[in-house]
Amino acid sequence: MHMQSVAAALALLHGDEVHFSWTAWDAHPSIVIGCGALIAAYLWGVGPARERWSLGPPASRWQIAAFVGSVVILFVSLTGPIHDLSDYYLFSAHMVQHMLLMMIVPPLMLLGMPAWLIRPALRARRVERLARFLTQPLIAFAIYNVVFVIWHFPFMYNAALEDHDVHIVQHLMFIATATMMWWPVVNPVPELARMPGPVQILYLFAIGLPASVVSAFIALSEEVVYPFYGRAPRVFALSALEDQQLGGMIMWVPGMILLWAAITVVFFRWARREDREEAAERRRLTETNARA
Repeated sequence: MHMQSVAAALALLHGDEVHFSWTAWDAHPSIVIGCGALIAAYLWGVGPARERWSLGPPASRWQIAAFVGSVVILFVSLTGPIHDLSDYYLFSAHMVQHMLLMMIVPPLMLLGMPAWLIRPALRARRVERLARFLTQPLIAFAIYNVVFVIWHFPFMYNAALEDHDVHIVQHLMFIATATMMWWPVVNPVPELARMPGPVQILYLFAIGLPASVVSAFIALSEEVVYPFYGRAPRVFALSALEDQQLGGMIMWVPGMILLWAAITVVFFRWARREDREEAAERRRLTETNARA
């Protein structure tokens, strides 16, 4: 446990003054270094490395923007006001942070990665087999939801809030399993087969069901589920129970909206593909009849 972080948390929880500020921005060196390294490695991979070893076609501006944007969102979610509100004051802010880490960062990061940038990591047969196994829809669905549900049990959630190292493990598990969950839909590598459009829609719909149950339990509870936030200072005109109910609704409603937005994108992408295939088939039949 990081003693300085614990001391700061205890001071916030038991002190008479609330020290939160929207303008204060404390970034832990590990977050700054980690996010900086991610962007540097990506830009080197899609730039000098691609040109030197002729890895593939240039990454599009959209891909670069998606990846860099995902890292920026990762940085913002783990530092500054969102971090402070999440770690010391508000369960609802913590839910905003988790939505960013699981529903925004992973799909953007995957969308930003060209297939040729990922393929070298899959050359090792064991790595390729493991990746193929972990990104199977049923496996990804099960692991993501089991991790999500377990970490929202009160004793697990409070353990993460009271121990900085456990909190880091929680966030890493959320990001890793959310990446697995999004992979069958985004899947930038054709070798790891993507699901057909209708199956993707069913998959995305099913993904939200366990989270809806958890969020409904939290939002509709008449008691404070997480004692840590019950003891936290009030920074806004929200009681601990109201904050918890708001957090449950944030997990419930925006989470489902994001999944339905993904379902909408998948549907129109699938419909366009079907239209192109039908048009190509009609052209083929027309040419065949013309030659006959």
